Amino acid sequence: MALPRGPERLQKLIANAGLCSRRQAEQLLRSGQVQVNGLPARLGDKADPSCDRINVAGEALAAPPPPLLLLLNKPIGVLCSCRDPQGRPTVLDLLPPELRHHRGLHPVGRLDADSHGALLLSNQGALTLTLTHPRYGHRKTYRVWVQGHPTATSLARWRRGLPLDDQPSQPVAVRILDSSASATCLQVVMGEGRNRQIRRTAAALGHPVRDLQRLAIGPLGLGSLRQGEWRRLDRGEWSQLVQPS
Repeated sequence: MALPRGPERLQKLIANAGLCSRRQAEQLLRSGQVQVNGLPARLGDKADPSCDRINVAGEALAAPPPPLLLLLNKPIGVLCSCRDPQGRPTVLDLLPPELRHHRGLHPVGRLDADSHGALLLSNQGALTLTLTHPRYGHRKTYRVWVQGHPTATSLARWRRGLPLDDQPSQPVAVRILDSSASATCLQVVMGEGRNRQIRRTAAALGHPVRDLQRLAIGPLGLGSLRQGEWRRLDRGEWSQLVQPS
């Protein structure tokens, strides 16, 4: 994946350099801690790192790290976070030290601690936006065991998109894969990623989730990755993900 060229907004350049989030970079600009070619910069200003001198809090802005994109099979009980004040395990703890401390590496989107499966990690803020915003059309596939046996009416409500927090939800593809005496296994394919959306929808329909596994992100599936394992994505896989469907 080629790195962007030409002038770009300073908050984006600062975030892509792995210094902080884009929102934190905006605060740095508002507080006057960013300079371009020795002059104070303002929110909305642009610069070209190939020819402009950018300083943040008195330090020269480092060049962005080489693009990195990983696929991880997240186990249950591991947090989608770079660090946890309570010392609980995070997804970065599953990586070797040379990647764990890679500048700017972060989870792309979220998968709650009680769920497991496919998760991307990257150091590219623009890629994170592309993969997490619903307007880009990246759909994710889940295998979900729910309590009981949903009726055709309940599944039809789920497919239409059950409102949450008084906000409409996008349509969802849901089909039955398997069942047992007390539970049903569903395949759920959706483009949204609201907080605990599948769990909250299933509970609202009277069928709490027993197990939730993300199988694929867009065209990218787990394949032979076991829980806790990870791999780098090659350029071909990367290009598939950054092309909106």
